[in-house]
Amino acid sequence: MRTIDLNSDMGEYESQELLAREAHLMPLITSVNIACGGHAGNPGLMRRTATLAAHHGTAIGAHPGFPNTGDFGRHDRHASPSEVESLVTMQVRTLIAVLASEHLTLAHVKLHGAFYNLAARDHTVADAVARAVSSLDRSLLLFAPARSILVDHGRSAGLTVVREAFADRAYRSDGTLVPRSRPGALLETEPQVRRQLREILKGYVTSADGQRVLLHADSVCVHTDTPHSVAFVRLVRNEIESAGIRIARAQAA
Repeated sequence: MRTIDLNSDMGEYESQELLAREAHLMPLITSVNIACGGHAGNPGLMRRTATLAAHHGTAIGAHPGFPNTGDFGRHDRHASPSEVESLVTMQVRTLIAVLASEHLTLAHVKLHGAFYNLAARDHTVADAVARAVSSLDRSLLLFAPARSILVDHGRSAGLTVVREAFADRAYRSDGTLVPRSRPGALLETEPQVRRQLREILKGYVTSADGQRVLLHADSVCVHTDTPHSVAFVRLVRNEIESAGIRIARAQAA
């Protein structure tokens, strides 16, 4: 039976509303990506999110981003290969240390925001990211945008790559996400999310300009900070299971 992972980004906010939302989401997903001090996050939030994940059997991943809390790591910036390796290594090691204090282990790495998008299209950055993750632990899974060059670089570095698609984000015709700064970047209604998820399960998405974009997804993401995210994840779970697909955490090859 085909399986698919369901993931969400967490540990990025300290508001009671978002913390409560994370508590509702965690039992519904199979992998969580925890901010580790770059764009957001601190050791206390990392520990809280990780222990919640462990309680529900959710795979724990690191979510490193560009270190700019002012723009939440969502604006493009130049980064040399050495800086990229350092950013990934330092943030992932920070989370690993927190996990070790709770006798927990790291399963995967997924980049955040502008860092994620840059690694999807820049060969030098993608190569540096793959080298950094491989140097830390070649058993770590690398989450990468479906169709992106990061998939190829991760595999070349000997990593198991989890190809990711988004149920709550609009796509451009080149397979990249519509920037959050653009109108319509977020899918905010259940019919929109249902339609896109059904397409993803069939191996494609329809871009914002109406083009069919082929992609294969091993994992589907719904963002915690998307309005109605809890309802969206329940919808996604129902659609996946109705399609005869089992929801399960991603596994190494």
